[in-house]
Amino acid sequence: MVGDNNSFGRKLSGIALLLIFSVFVSGNMFVTRGYAEPLSPPARPGIGPDDTRRAVTMKSLPWNAIGRVQTELGGRCTGFLVAPAVVETAAHCLWLVKTRRYIQPHDIHFLRAYDRGQYAAHARVTRFLVSPGYDPEHEATTASFDRATLFLENPAGTAADILPVAPGLPSIGDGVTLGGYEQDYREILTSDMRCHVVGIFRNGEGYPMIGHDCDATRGSSGAPLLGQQNGRWVALGVQVLANSGQGGSAAPLSFMQVSVTGK
Repeated sequence: MVGDNNSFGRKLSGIALLLIFSVFVSGNMFVTRGYAEPLSPPARPGIGPDDTRRAVTMKSLPWNAIGRVQTELGGRCTGFLVAPAVVETAAHCLWLVKTRRYIQPHDIHFLRAYDRGQYAAHARVTRFLVSPGYDPEHEATTASFDRATLFLENPAGTAADILPVAPGLPSIGDGVTLGGYEQDYREILTSDMRCHVVGIFRNGEGYPMIGHDCDATRGSSGAPLLGQQNGRWVALGVQVLANSGQGGSAAPLSFMQVSVTGK
């Protein structure tokens, strides 16, 4: 039983943006038939008119580092391994709007390389850390810190399954890739591999966001914005916001800060 959580508009550097995550909702039942029949929802923030997303296989980097972040309350986002037992995702995926609190860590699961009910590894979260600069009730001004680090009860991969973090910000025009578990292809990973960095936007306090023109919609929150450096895949940022049209923004990973949250 899968549905979509309500998203809400945000303004960042003059661009209308939307938080992009999905939740399970009772009463909305769908039959998954591979990836040939997407949901075709009435609105897909972040998707352009040509929709260049494609299904990918999960057998090698960068895809085998990516997985589905699921909560026992129905939340669903994307995440990726940065160490065998450490996952990065979007902090807003863990925020409970009704109670104005973060979800308990033991209610969060990571399914690495998830594909149509199968996955390479599963682990429950024991604790997570959120950047001290992030405020889920003020996303527009703190989205640069919309990142959460999940610590798993057991390794979900080896050193061959992790994505290194890029040491700095990309340049405008750099080619990037973005893939996640999105609302209209929820059982597989889809990716836009032909997109670019379109801007480095800064809020009033000077903190950056990486703007891109990748096709990605609800459910892709927490996915890595990928680039290549010296012939290897690296994670540039965490997907957190979608434009009302094509593209969105990622919170950069180059200045990660964390504080204890959700013990």
